[in-house]
Amino acid sequence: MHIVTTDGLVLNLSDTGPRDGRVVIFANSLGTDLRVWDALLPHLPAGLRIIRYDKRGHGLSDAGAGPGTMERLVSDAEEICAALALSDVTFVGLSIGGLIGQGLAARRPDLVRALVLMDTAAKIGTPEMWQTRIDAVRAGGIAPIAAAILERWFAPAFREGRPDDFALWRNMLVRTPAEGYAAACEAIAGADLTESTRGLALPVLAMAGDADGSTPPDLVRATAALCGADFHLVATAGHLPCVEQPAAVAALITPFLERTAR
Repeated sequence: MHIVTTDGLVLNLSDTGPRDGRVVIFANSLGTDLRVWDALLPHLPAGLRIIRYDKRGHGLSDAGAGPGTMERLVSDAEEICAALALSDVTFVGLSIGGLIGQGLAARRPDLVRALVLMDTAAKIGTPEMWQTRIDAVRAGGIAPIAAAILERWFAPAFREGRPDDFALWRNMLVRTPAEGYAAACEAIAGADLTESTRGLALPVLAMAGDADGSTPPDLVRATAALCGADFHLVATAGHLPCVEQPAAVAALITPFLERTAR
């Protein structure tokens, strides 16, 4: 366990692998913590320096006060890089983590070497849709809406064929602090990165689970087209393909790392 302090908040992160290895930063999705990457890591090449972190309001990280903004979340990622003296990073972002990655790559092209966008987009949903979810979470917590979220997260084969694992992911979701979850929703609601993502000049890989109900494949494909990214479908996966199909995800990321090596 490692700690970085930014904007008066304590952020929890994991820093593993050789100090001189290629740096790959993983940013998790809404309602999950850094454990969302656990199944993927064993399938990745040896020798990487792997940074995973709980974004504010999730996992063991502080939530902070005030409305959530994408600018703050991007600044948190930037501060983590500064605190660990990281440079030339490859950023892998899932869902809201992909928005953070797009924002960081646009703000700091000197810092980000390559970008992997997983089940994300330059703009996700509408402000009205997110406000409905924010109001529901602040009124009654996450549990009453968990079933609908989980149906979008996981393909039927996972929900029905791995009930014990599915129960653990439900636990992770509903135990996310309600205010941290709501603030992250606010950040997504206010984020439209279409123009800055269109201007990205770094290598980008994009992928989506073929059964994703949160960021459907066509939405991810359209964002890939904005920045000239290769786009891939991950079969039999929902919104969290790194959980359902880790070997298939690694089979896409590994050659991308090889192509973007220096």
